[in-house]
Amino acid sequence: MLVASILKLFYWFGARYDLPLLIQAGIMVLVQTVLLHVALLNRPPIGAQHSLTQPFAGASEKTPLPTPRPFNFWQWRARKPYWHFLLGYAGVLVALQVLVGSGPFYTALQGYVALSVEATLPLPQIWENHRSKSCRGFRLSVLANWIVGDAFKMTYFFLAGGTKVPWAFKMCGLFQAMCDAYLGVQYWMYGDGSRAASDAEKDGRVA
Repeated sequence: MLVASILKLFYWFGARYDLPLLIQAGIMVLVQTVLLHVALLNRPPIGAQHSLTQPFAGASEKTPLPTPRPFNFWQWRARKPYWHFLLGYAGVLVALQVLVGSGPFYTALQGYVALSVEATLPLPQIWENHRSKSCRGFRLSVLANWIVGDAFKMTYFFLAGGTKVPWAFKMCGLFQAMCDAYLGVQYWMYGDGSRAASDAEKDGRVA
């Protein structure tokens, strides 16, 4: 979300989309920065909670991720690399804005990249639910908020008069809404995991 929201801020200079969308992107950068700071301060120590749910699990631990990321991207144990990356990322975007920021192709690329990153955020959750045949740990209240938010967003994008919303927002917003709707289908199919646990317990008794 930080990568997408920072890029959306730069996208505004070329697209000049509606001010509420710009304010939303700025608030998102602020909130996600605070959340990253809190997460980095409260990470479990190395070796604790040997599971894939351990946040920021580095490749040097006993239980690394199945597919290590190049340069351990966003899996660093030290705090400074996260801030160094974000500052470097913003610096590169500033340089590109000065050099080619006025070009229509670059402006469109900014929008579609930023909003595609944001729109694909539900995909890991969809895959995990499909793999485990369960929505355990995924709160129904979160899903409901996402779907309600999508409804308001689509109404604003397509039905509000006098707004300037580029097609990048509309297309990526539609894709994200479909992903959230499918998460709702998965929750209806799999439940919160209690059903699978009950079936496993019955199978154990039969055996």
